[in-house]
Amino acid sequence: MMMEWARSSFLSGGTCLLPPLPATPKSTKPSPLHSSLSPDPWSLSDGVNKHKPRSKNPKNPLSDDNARRIIKAKARYLSALRRNQGSHVQTPKWIKRTPEQMVRYLNDDRNGHLYGKHVVAAIKTVRALAEKREGEYDMRMVMSGFVGKLTFREMCVVLKEQKGWKQVRDFFAWMKLQFSYRPSVIVYTIVLRLYGQVGKIKLAEEIFLEMLEAGCEPDEVACGTLLCTYARWGRHKAMLSFYSAVEERGVVPSVAVFNFMLSSLQKKSLHQNVVDLWRKMVDKRVAPNGFTYTVVISSLIKEGQGDEALQTFYKMKNAGFLPEEVTYSLLINLCTKNGSWDEAISLYEDMRSLKIIPSNYTRASLLTLCYRKGDYSKALALFSEMGRHKVAPDEVIYGLLIRIYGKLGLYEDAENTFKEIEHLGLLTDEKTYLAMAQVHLSSGHAEKALNVVVLMKSKEIRFSRYAYIVLLQCHVKRRDLDSAEGAFLSLSKTGLPDAGSFNDMLNLYINLDQTEKAKEFALQIREDPIECDVELFKTIIRFYCKNGMISEAEQFAQEIGGGRSFADNKFVQTFYRVIHGEYKGQEKYEKSIVVPDLFDSMALGLMLTLYLADSSSRNTDYILKLLLETAEGLSIASKLIGNFVREGDISKAEALNSLLIRLGCRAEDEAVASLISWFAKGEKLDKAEAIFLKADSPLSGKLVSKCMIDAYAKSGRPEDAYLLYRKATEKGHNLGPVTISIIVNALTNSGKHQEAEDIVRKSLQESSELDTVVFNTFIKAMLGAGKLNFAERIYEQMLSLGVAPSIRTFNTMISVYGRGGKLKKAAEMLGTARSLALPLDEKAYMNLIGFYCKAGERKEASLLFAKMKEEGIKPGKVSYDALINLCASAGWHEEAEEHLQAMQRDSVLPDSFTYLSLIRAYAVGAKFIEAEETLKSMQREGISPSCAHYNHLVSAFAKAGLIGEAERVYEEMLENTGLSPDLACHHTMLRGYLDCGCVEKAITLFEEIREHVGADRFMWSAAIHCYRSTGETEKAEAALNTIKNKGIAFLEDLKVGSRSKV
Repeated sequence: MMMEWARSSFLSGGTCLLPPLPATPKSTKPSPLHSSLSPDPWSLSDGVNKHKPRSKNPKNPLSDDNARRIIKAKARYLSALRRNQGSHVQTPKWIKRTPEQMVRYLNDDRNGHLYGKHVVAAIKTVRALAEKREGEYDMRMVMSGFVGKLTFREMCVVLKEQKGWKQVRDFFAWMKLQFSYRPSVIVYTIVLRLYGQVGKIKLAEEIFLEMLEAGCEPDEVACGTLLCTYARWGRHKAMLSFYSAVEERGVVPSVAVFNFMLSSLQKKSLHQNVVDLWRKMVDKRVAPNGFTYTVVISSLIKEGQGDEALQTFYKMKNAGFLPEEVTYSLLINLCTKNGSWDEAISLYEDMRSLKIIPSNYTRASLLTLCYRKGDYSKALALFSEMGRHKVAPDEVIYGLLIRIYGKLGLYEDAENTFKEIEHLGLLTDEKTYLAMAQVHLSSGHAEKALNVVVLMKSKEIRFSRYAYIVLLQCHVKRRDLDSAEGAFLSLSKTGLPDAGSFNDMLNLYINLDQTEKAKEFALQIREDPIECDVELFKTIIRFYCKNGMISEAEQFAQEIGGGRSFADNKFVQTFYRVIHGEYKGQEKYEKSIVVPDLFDSMALGLMLTLYLADSSSRNTDYILKLLLETAEGLSIASKLIGNFVREGDISKAEALNSLLIRLGCRAEDEAVASLISWFAKGEKLDKAEAIFLKADSPLSGKLVSKCMIDAYAKSGRPEDAYLLYRKATEKGHNLGPVTISIIVNALTNSGKHQEAEDIVRKSLQESSELDTVVFNTFIKAMLGAGKLNFAERIYEQMLSLGVAPSIRTFNTMISVYGRGGKLKKAAEMLGTARSLALPLDEKAYMNLIGFYCKAGERKEASLLFAKMKEEGIKPGKVSYDALINLCASAGWHEEAEEHLQAMQRDSVLPDSFTYLSLIRAYAVGAKFIEAEETLKSMQREGISPSCAHYNHLVSAFAKAGLIGEAERVYEEMLENTGLSPDLACHHTMLRGYLDCGCVEKAITLFEEIREHVGADRFMWSAAIHCYRSTGETEKAEAALNTIKNKGIAFLEDLKVGSRSKV
């Protein structure tokens, strides 16, 4: 590429191109150079020496260093003159012109200008040639008017002021023909610079070779100019080769040249070359400036040399240079990737102390580190700082904020932030959409997550591989098998899915009980060349173990466990080693158990599940022994029992529990309790008892006892529950409020009030963990036992202990006071509940209304019912039925009728029970016509009456002595409804005959229903009295003997004809 330049010995790295430096001579006179004896070291090494002969007596010209010093000093002087032009011009005191110099100054008419008129004319003349094509002019003819008028220095000025490279080339060729021209590194440097500015690299190289052939020794400026040319135009190989030659010559470029080279290399991402050049620069002791440090730190970071980058950063600060924001940003991002939290915060605080405003990229790096570190308070502080400084976040920062809100569980804030991004028009990046989708997935809102992904698709944002992974997770969470399979297929088109996606898909098949598909998919995973991770291995092996697929599990464990990837994974290696032990024979394990540290207890638990399915006792015993040798072995075995019970696989749970007992171990209380509960629910109390008795020991905890007490209570054996309660409390177990409530309820419901009271008293004296539910149970139990005063004391103790009563408490206390006739206190209970803002229900009101009705407090009952409706409690059917029934009991037929009408106005339809209560109310009030009309009314509405409805009317007529009407209604029931009178109807009719003295009819009815009378004492006694009344002594004695044999007491007080017949 470089042609002759590439062949120059100046760039040859094979041999030393520069001759060794001679010893410094004592004489100041320089030694003459003889070209016939030694070649020019800067010439091309092409095999042919074309050296320009040198004069035998060369002049001793001014060195280039001194020349540059003089030129620079004169330039500074002229610059000062230009600054002092005008009315306030001041001539420096140190300038003193001789008269000759003053005459010359006036003759050339410069008047303080930088160049004379002839120099300016020459510059313009040469520049004007740029308008002409090449070949249209002859530089010698153009410049003929300037021959002999321009000094060497002036020609250099003209050359330097040119803009076009062709004019530079042609003028420099003319310049070399002038008498005043002498070869100098300065003029060649000017040409090099001008060629370099326009990218004429080949011409620059030729000029550099010409300079060498002319005998001009390149200095750091000339070499630096060519190096900058290479750097400017991206010729990095040539630049580095040339720098190597320069380095061998001992020429050290300036820091500006190094910066140019470093910057050019970095722009092409040649960061290793930047680092190498930087180290050479340090070795040459070239003092770097701030720009140098900035470039080098960036490349060091990108080359993964973070420690050296930080060291360089601190050197930069110690040298007094102020780092730029981009440098801080790169270093903070480096600390973020390395997890160096303290270092990143220190850099950020240092930057803020220097009043450097961090960019959004820097803030995003810090927020990412906060997110990974879990320091969300610091992240929110950074957001607050941005708000104070009115810094508008970009989409990246908003995306991080969404992730942080998701981690904090602030899902609504995350969603609002996402909507804000969309509103601001910043929502363009796929990562932001997927961050929001992941937050929705974390919150369990798979549908919302899917909507975000669909929104992203509608914006025509191209799906990446990660987007398909998130889409698959959405469908898996939604348990949408078809959509999940479609997403998995789309993901497969982008390449082989990752292990996490395979794991999600397999878990979906397992959770949906798609066992066959799961088997096929697991086989596909094993056949595909995917990199299986630990989670995927666990999912597959767990699936095989739970489904009893022994051969598949063993093969898969050998395939994975034999690889290097899982050589250090304890879980995988447990499967691999144990299964290998099976193949090699278990004899070596029989004598001594392998060191338990080699095995993972969770893996052994899965293997135990696997072999339990096959009922292979030898394998099961062997693995269980290994498991019990580990630290958590017994706990895992117990959890397995609990899992089996929850999954309904009770046979495995029983088998494992029996194995533990056989090996001298006892399952943990949770496992035993789960077995007892399962058998108790299945009404297999004998098995539950057997398990309890095997587990019952001084080491057993209260959980087992609580579970067994619950089993006894639910199975209708409260006595056993009570005995076990006493035994547990003697051991010092505190069974807790729930168990106490259960046993007290069981004893109360079975009529064991004394035992219930014993537990209540003991609990009130000893337990300090009683809650509202327990106190409610105690009060209700004492209410059922009739211990009303004790129930009141329990309530008072409840209040004294600061236990808050519930609405159920007040309902129960209303019953306590109501049953005790303390209606005022019962009303106070309702008022107290209202003052505590408890949600009063109709049950509380109806409870008190019922007691008012029973006490005959008609007005209070009506007012309270009205109050209930005023407070917005709409009575339901149950309340209306209860109220009408209470009115019926009290004989308040008018109120009962009003409530029926109110019931119908509230669109509550009366049923058979409602009409039964109304008929009863009319019957008690001797409103026979209304009662009959109600009976007919319910029939018109399609409600069939029962024997009970007729019985109330029959009973009312009989009590009124209207036995004929009673018979009529009785006959209508038989003829019109087709009902068969029940024993209650027969009882009522027989009572009416007896009271009205209709003995023959009474005897006839009794003999018709004798077979159905059973042990009814009244009916037998009434029949005997009727027999005696008619003189049928034998039948009377026979009936009397019958009831004696049945153990029925005879009612002597019954009288025939006690009520007059109307």
